[in-house]
Amino acid sequence: MSTKQNKVQLSTFFLGSRWFAFDVTRVQEIVKPMDLTPVPLAPVHVRGLINLRGQVATAIGLRELFALKDQGVAEAFNMVCRVDGFLMAFQVDQIGDVIEVTMQDYETVPATIPESTRKFLSGVFKMQSQLLSVIDLDKVTEVLNQTGGKAA
Repeated sequence: MSTKQNKVQLSTFFLGSRWFAFDVTRVQEIVKPMDLTPVPLAPVHVRGLINLRGQVATAIGLRELFALKDQGVAEAFNMVCRVDGFLMAFQVDQIGDVIEVTMQDYETVPATIPESTRKFLSGVFKMQSQLLSVIDLDKVTEVLNQTGGKAA
């Protein structure tokens, strides 16, 4: 995470009622729901490919990747990140705000978070109303590489 005088900017989003974030410097853009081209025989978390102004991005369903059971929305928003030279569109239920948090509120990932999600997190911020889980894109990439999640 990029720090500036003990503060970090995060781009937040929701999967159901759960609050997550990426380091804002890793997010290239956020786009509305788009048409998907299915990828035959792809893992369940690879939702398909999307065309971003002539560039192909692999759409990854974070709900599926994290094995979250509760029902998602009909059309997901895309948080587009360039990861290891690939465009990845991480599909989320709802876009949140870009917020600035202080590192004094940062903690390691609690053991109460299921392993299916915990393995993708770098840590959490204890906010006034709820826990903000920070996703480590490098950990996500590592798992996607193992499962063949990167298409084109």
